[in-house]
Amino acid sequence: MTDTFENKPKAVIVDYLRQANTVAVVGLSDREETTSFMIGQALQADGYKIIPVNPRLAGQEILGEKVYANIKDIPQHVDIVDIFRRSEFLPDVARDFIQTDADVFWAQLGLKNEEAAQILRENGRGKVVMDKCIKVEYAYSGLREEKLS
Repeated sequence: MTDTFENKPKAVIVDYLRQANTVAVVGLSDREETTSFMIGQALQADGYKIIPVNPRLAGQEILGEKVYANIKDIPQHVDIVDIFRRSEFLPDVARDFIQTDADVFWAQLGLKNEEAAQILRENGRGKVVMDKCIKVEYAYSGLREEKLS
């Protein structure tokens, strides 16, 4: 399969972050030393409501929020689904994503999968970001300053 996925321009990605309130973090760990935990915590500190998704920890709490087994189980609208699963699992997450009303499919830095992008495209779900760290994109977006002013 050819690698045809390209991220939208930076301004579009910043707009996704600006419009978002709720971020489901797929693969969020309860271990404080993990990247997923640190980024979930940072998003929370920046005012986003995070929703942990981790089948092993479903029903427990991470960062004070109830953990769900799957994004399809979340009983509220999700603006961004931020994914911390290996690239080969992205098509599975994409199949779940299209069964929700979530807005943006976001695969963290180092994660990219053309099959997942194709699944999303074929189902009219074009708000996709791959291989970008949401925390870094937020930090360099100017949104923190916007919120403070």
